[in-house]
Amino acid sequence: MQYPKDDIQKDILKAAEKVFLQKGFQKASMREIAQEAQVGLSNIYNYFKNKDEIFRTVVRPVISAFERMLHEHHGRYGADIMEMYSADYLRYVIEEYITLIQEHRKLLVLLFFHAQGSSLERFKEEFTEHSTSLVKEYFKEMKEKHPQMNINVSDFSIHLHTAWMFTMFEELIMHRVGIGDLEQIVTEYITFEVTGWRELMKI
Repeated sequence: MQYPKDDIQKDILKAAEKVFLQKGFQKASMREIAQEAQVGLSNIYNYFKNKDEIFRTVVRPVISAFERMLHEHHGRYGADIMEMYSADYLRYVIEEYITLIQEHRKLLVLLFFHAQGSSLERFKEEFTEHSTSLVKEYFKEMKEKHPQMNINVSDFSIHLHTAWMFTMFEELIMHRVGIGDLEQIVTEYITFEVTGWRELMKI
């Protein structure tokens, strides 16, 4: 019986995730991934151009989650900034962060700690630059709607907003924080962030 191509691809990605977690992108080899997936080395190239494409595909769900969060809060689908300070909105963001960690913990480990040598090794820096530009545009749009707002906030402070988010995720993962403490820590972080922005922007 012929093995479905989709199943072979899933086996390769599952094997690659395991090998990347064990060795990191740089030290992992296509041969090791093939052996773990129990497919021929040449067969992998029927599905992926190279090791980098495999790595990008493995971590794609968590990258998509970050992009979705950014556009949902500050981009194409950004909420009105006044709504962002409601109790319901804060609860939503807290749950969003917790869900991301729970669902993508292994992929976060790969992206943050095992991407050296891949095309994603600067993901955090590039995402932070992109986020800074997007947030600045979002602030300008909100200023038009709410003239009383202060948007005279330095680019570097906006930059730090995203950098701190990544640091929080990294620390939670490195210290293996369990679900019991996760909600309290994320709630404290979000409260700290929101209180600071509210003061800076005079809203």
